[in-house]
Amino acid sequence: MIATPGSTPASLAAKAATTTIPIVFAVGSDPIAMGLVASLNRPGGNATGVNFQSVELVAKRLGMLRELAPGANHFVALVNPNTVFTDAVVKDLQASASALGLPIEILRAGTGREIDAAFANLVQNPGGALLVGPDALFTNRRAQIVTLVARHAVPARRPQPNRLSN
Repeated sequence: MIATPGSTPASLAAKAATTTIPIVFAVGSDPIAMGLVASLNRPGGNATGVNFQSVELVAKRLGMLRELAPGANHFVALVNPNTVFTDAVVKDLQASASALGLPIEILRAGTGREIDAAFANLVQNPGGALLVGPDALFTNRRAQIVTLVARHAVPARRPQPNRLSN
């Protein structure tokens, strides 16, 4: 068995590498759209797993950020351009922002240095609120992001880490 918890790239690589070894995945985007399984109720093939629906909930998070930061005059989303589901996240954010009548800017960051550059861009236009996209990079760099949010007093909303408990 191959287990790829919390790693979409590893899940896709495992699926491409074998059709016989069982694969158990945990991903934050639609496993059907990514080609991991044929359907949720009958995955078929050798892969099965859990979908945390991080991508599907990004629109809801934008609405919550709007409620948490009613004084914000624009909204900024930080996404990782190196993730396979980024296009889906951006598409959902733009559609949600349009439906809510919110201006939104998408900032892309795939490294710690690019996160710093994104914040430098963000603070050039004060009054914005930040939505941090669902991505392991941002979870791993959370101390950096929280420090920048606090330093620049930017209202922010990030996905809650998925926790499995007894």
